[in-house]
Amino acid sequence: MSKNFYISDTHFGHKNILRYDNRPFFTTTEMDKEMIARWNSAVQPDDTVYILGDFCWKGEDRWFDILEHLNGRKVLIRGNHDPDKMSDRVAKHFAEVADYKEVDDAGRKIVLCHYPIPCFKNHFYGWYHLYGHVHVSFEANMMESDKYLMRDLYDKQCNMYNVGCMMPWMDYTPRTLDEIIERYSAGGNPDGKV
Repeated sequence: MSKNFYISDTHFGHKNILRYDNRPFFTTTEMDKEMIARWNSAVQPDDTVYILGDFCWKGEDRWFDILEHLNGRKVLIRGNHDPDKMSDRVAKHFAEVADYKEVDDAGRKIVLCHYPIPCFKNHFYGWYHLYGHVHVSFEANMMESDKYLMRDLYDKQCNMYNVGCMMPWMDYTPRTLDEIIERYSAGGNPDGKV
């Protein structure tokens, strides 16, 4: 049975992201190779991966080279580093390209956007929101604070998760919604180690 996976801010080929995110790789070649291996170890060809923006850096050839090696049906939710228009050569690798999307994942409704939306659609009614963009930053901390403030104010769980690949619960690997929730709750890893 096919599954849905989610990930954001892979930034394939982006040299400065190694330093910005303090990624555990020496070169973009090493990073790209490792992220492709992790992707393909998790994702089967019939699975769907929702890429929540900032997929690749610089040049259509790089996009094409990376996309050719990744398993799964790919849906791109555009981020600030993704082109508004892409050639047919690259676009053919995506089942869909959008700025915002709502999906049903095993009966759970999810709002997908590159950017965090603190008051996302139906957040009081158990919907989920997956986003990226903020990496590990002041803005990421602000979103976490908002999440807990909303929970405390309204006595409702606020189901919003940063799925940036560099987050400990993502570990540079596309994850299912269940994995995201479980790993996030465990502090990053299922064994509780961040």
